[in-house]
Amino acid sequence: MANLVGVVGQSGSGKSTSARTLNPEETFIINTIGKPLPFPGAKKKYVKLHKEANGYVGNLYVGKDPNQIMNVLKIINTQMKHIKNVVIEDANYIMSCEAMDRSDEKSYDKFTQMAKHYYDILMYAASMREDIKVFVLSHIENVGDVINPQWKVKTLGKMLDSTLNVDGCFTYMLYTELRESDEGTMQRVFRTNTIDGSDTCKSPMGVFPELYMPNDLQMVVNAINKFEEGE
Repeated sequence: MANLVGVVGQSGSGKSTSARTLNPEETFIINTIGKPLPFPGAKKKYVKLHKEANGYVGNLYVGKDPNQIMNVLKIINTQMKHIKNVVIEDANYIMSCEAMDRSDEKSYDKFTQMAKHYYDILMYAASMREDIKVFVLSHIENVGDVINPQWKVKTLGKMLDSTLNVDGCFTYMLYTELRESDEGTMQRVFRTNTIDGSDTCKSPMGVFPELYMPNDLQMVVNAINKFEEGE
């Protein structure tokens, strides 16, 4: 079983930039809406997936179709043994783009189908090789109110949430935040656990020693490996 890690937060809080520290030689990025990757050298480091005589090469796929994303995950899992990290960028758009593409459909069954498509992606990702970590980057939404907020992964609303509890599919759910440093500068960080239960941020006890850590996915990989190996 692969490790399924949620990385969620508001726009601009550091989700995408957290992938900057991963080794591109062992990392594959699924970019659902094709926005430029926000770190230096991304165009050279990440090349679109294509097939050559000796098999598949490349470490980037751009597309939002859930069936194609599933096919890419299967290729990574079975034919690209050098890949150890998979980043699904802007994963919530898999659902929202499908909703827009199917907006003319009147049947409520489409919401169950969209939930099933996303669920299948998450479940297959979790079943991939045990040496793989799948980072699912998504926006969050407040389903409570200003006084009593309740933050969770952004989906398509209550009808979909009643079918699929996305947050519950993850062992790790890291929240990205902007925090002021001692020097007065703003820093992008990961929060590793909930503070007051008003969100779904979580991680197993003992994996991360501090409540906050740099938004650095390689540090997350190292911490999980150390925890699982019992060091």
